[in-house]
Amino acid sequence: MSIHPSAIVHPQAKVHETAIIGPFCIIEEDTEIGENTKIDSNVVVHSGTTIGKNNHIFHGASLGGIPQDLSFDPKTKTKLIIGDGNLIREGCIFHRGTKVDGGTRIGNNNYLMGNIHIAHDCNFGNNIIVVQNSIIAGHVTIGNNVFISGLVAIHQFATVGDNCILGGCSKIVKDVPPYVTIDGNPAEVISLNSIGLKRAGFSPDIRNAIKATYKTIYHRGMNTKQAIAKLKEESSPLEEVKKIISFFENSKRGVSDHRKIGSGKASSDEE
Repeated sequence: MSIHPSAIVHPQAKVHETAIIGPFCIIEEDTEIGENTKIDSNVVVHSGTTIGKNNHIFHGASLGGIPQDLSFDPKTKTKLIIGDGNLIREGCIFHRGTKVDGGTRIGNNNYLMGNIHIAHDCNFGNNIIVVQNSIIAGHVTIGNNVFISGLVAIHQFATVGDNCILGGCSKIVKDVPPYVTIDGNPAEVISLNSIGLKRAGFSPDIRNAIKATYKTIYHRGMNTKQAIAKLKEESSPLEEVKKIISFFENSKRGVSDHRKIGSGKASSDEE
């Protein structure tokens, strides 16, 4: 175990023998830091925080502080749980949950850049990139393989599906369905995340099926309920199509609209 002499580590904190704690850090009680996790200078790890293995947490991060929720009782013991292999850059602020049986959860292999805020009760998947100065409100769920550009603001209780790109400075007020690119204020779907899907190894047949599914939803002159009913009638065996249908059926905030171009129809490269 390597703990800098200037760091303050509570005797009841569980710090793995291979972890590194840098200068002027504060590690409070009821915390756990896994093997090979490196914590740079001036980081505060608050009570209720569990950090897995092989993470790197950069200067000035604050992890697991009490939620910014006026109804929250600071005496309530809640959790922030961070998985493995994450890069958490300078000045990030992540808050623990508001409920004893819930918590804020960050998955594995995420790259979370400087000065981002992840509020209470959020649930992040794996392989997510969040660029500088984005803010994610409470109770937000982010799927896997999502790219969130800089200065994005996501409304509380929103859900972002897998394999999405959120354009810079976007204001996300509705749920973002899987496999799309979204942009604007308020944000609207502008295209498939075609390049991202290729890089993720989606075959041409699957990409075409995803494209056809969204054409039915957004471009066939039906309302969402009618479009989903038609897709269910067609009964595609592809899990990706089933995921899109399930996302629309289970959305509680409503799903983001598609941006219309010119005469009201999307251009061909945005379908």
